[in-house]
Amino acid sequence: MIDPFSFPNIHFPEQFLFGAATAGEQVEGNNKSQFDTRVYQQNVENEGMQYALPGKAANSWEQFPDDVALLKKMHLNLYRMSIEWSRIEPERGHYDEVAVAHYIDQFKQLREAGIKICLTLHHFAHPQWFEKQGAFRTLDNVSEFQKYLTYIVPKVAPYVDYWIVINESNLPFQYSITERMNLLTYHAIGYGLIKKYSDKPVSSAISFSPKHPFRGSENSLDQLMAKWLDYTENEYFIHALRTGEVTMPEHDAYTVEGLKDSFDYWAVNIYVRQNIDGHKADYRSGDYAATHLDVLPHPFYMEEISPEIIIDMAARFSDKPILITENGFATTNDDVRIVYIAEMLQEIHQAIQMGYPIIGYTHWSLLDNWEWGDTTPTFGLASVDGQFNRHLKHSGEFYGDIAESGQLTQEILRQYLHEQPKLD
Repeated sequence: MIDPFSFPNIHFPEQFLFGAATAGEQVEGNNKSQFDTRVYQQNVENEGMQYALPGKAANSWEQFPDDVALLKKMHLNLYRMSIEWSRIEPERGHYDEVAVAHYIDQFKQLREAGIKICLTLHHFAHPQWFEKQGAFRTLDNVSEFQKYLTYIVPKVAPYVDYWIVINESNLPFQYSITERMNLLTYHAIGYGLIKKYSDKPVSSAISFSPKHPFRGSENSLDQLMAKWLDYTENEYFIHALRTGEVTMPEHDAYTVEGLKDSFDYWAVNIYVRQNIDGHKADYRSGDYAATHLDVLPHPFYMEEISPEIIIDMAARFSDKPILITENGFATTNDDVRIVYIAEMLQEIHQAIQMGYPIIGYTHWSLLDNWEWGDTTPTFGLASVDGQFNRHLKHSGEFYGDIAESGQLTQEILRQYLHEQPKLD
């Protein structure tokens, strides 16, 4: 682990955005999306994985003022959240105006607190009826997505500062290759529609993880697999938004109307590098003993801190402003999270000094939450107890002091960290 006590003092640009992020399905509770069904639970468990239904999650639907209070206490000026389709249109063609009004009240609370809103329109979850129709596995549902956005976008547009149409449509654990390709069409539809009602920046968030050949660039199999995965998970998306052309190995290329340049900034979710071991069937399992961290009771995917991923990312996305829309670390040791935040902010500052256009940092997550079937991976700047009370962690206080002052100094660091964290 890098020594944070050796870091120089750094100052961020005056307009830099310090934020936190959540997704409605993970914090609101009782959304009634496809993830909230026993059928979905059974399908997951049939694949040999445990699955817990979200239930009330962090109960943010009822306790949103408590979440705003946390944001204010940390002096954050950006909140990334989602508006949940399953709440707005629980049945096809039937819209819940009470739910819409509830969201608008949330937006007003954020506005009154001086917090900008980065709004995600689809963060993995959608209505059960849409899932039964095939969701994004088919382009036949484009009209359903378009009708929903036509209804909701003009109602919420006055409150939104940054738009994200779709979250992580490139994620292989969530979407098949067919879906990844289809979702580019859905993104183009969303971008064009939002532009009719809003002049604020629009994008879709990419989950970007550099693919590192486990045995280095001289190992041809590791290198081949790393390049293949980079294209099918990263580059196909980047290429499509820049050119309008959808390309994927073993598929005919095609263009999508309205896709070219359908982004005003890069929304990048970035956590880790992936060490690709082409000599294993589980090729993402490359693990270096020297940098391995035991930070959770069971393996998740965050057993290494790699701050150099920030420079890799900045160089890849340098043609437009970059908003880091997710970055965080799941750990039961909050001191490790303090080190993680310090390391990432150091690299972000260095990237800015190098001329890369990073405009903000949004930490994942504001709260410990329901992590897509599990509550073990704790990402939050605040914990949530059994009665849904929020408790700001030292890492949240640390991050809040950075946001308030616009700088990361040794004085701030040493208030919260007195020695290198020790892992059991």
